[in-house]
Amino acid sequence: MDYSVGEVARLAGVTVRTLHHYDEVGLLRPGGRTPSGHRRYGDADLDRLQQVLFYRELGFPLDDIAAVLDGPERTPTEHLRRHHRMLTERIGRLTEMAAAVERAMEARRMGIDLTPEEKFELFGPEYEGWADEAEQNWGGTEQWRQSQRRTAGYTKEDWVRIKEEGDDLNRRLAEAVDAGTDPRSGPAMDLAEEHRQQIVRHFYDCSYAVHRGIGDMYLADPRFTATYEQVRAGLAQWLRDAVHANADRAEGGAGEG
Repeated sequence: MDYSVGEVARLAGVTVRTLHHYDEVGLLRPGGRTPSGHRRYGDADLDRLQQVLFYRELGFPLDDIAAVLDGPERTPTEHLRRHHRMLTERIGRLTEMAAAVERAMEARRMGIDLTPEEKFELFGPEYEGWADEAEQNWGGTEQWRQSQRRTAGYTKEDWVRIKEEGDDLNRRLAEAVDAGTDPRSGPAMDLAEEHRQQIVRHFYDCSYAVHRGIGDMYLADPRFTATYEQVRAGLAQWLRDAVHANADRAEGGAGEG
């Protein structure tokens, strides 16, 4: 089959002008022409267009796309392997960005008062982009006000120590998942309680009810989920379950501590 330029534009979700430009620069020349000179595209042309649009989505300039498509790796299988590798790399970068977003949201919620350079160093380049969202979500809560008061005097060294403490707990949480520890077991609940106590010690009085909500957020918000999934696959769900089990244990026993 062959297709007109308008049909290809509708199929691919691009403009006719874009296809004309790709033809003019030699990136995607139609396989045929009508006697009156109108462009006609075949299946091979559509395959090439799909590849062009993939690399455009990744931000490649048109000249670079042409070099890739016309280079030595020209078989469909080789292109698919390249696509898979590049998508995997992009997923990794997006996961890192999601983790930075989570740190930025948490930092803003906890009232961190650092210089822009220190914020960038500790929490990543996405800090400012998500800080306003965090304040909008939690700015009216008592926990927010309490964390603002507690953290007002924290130094950069304090934040480095707190971050290291959190990283150490994350490492031990991942080890528990690796060991197949039941999130409802005593050791898992102890780790969940340590997680709660870190919040209590450094930021605000985190009740078991509030802690449940935090655990639920780790699954409800994909950015928080990605942070824990980067530490260890399955950790977000595991920690949420351990947090709930720990709250059940406390509320069914002596009450909140």
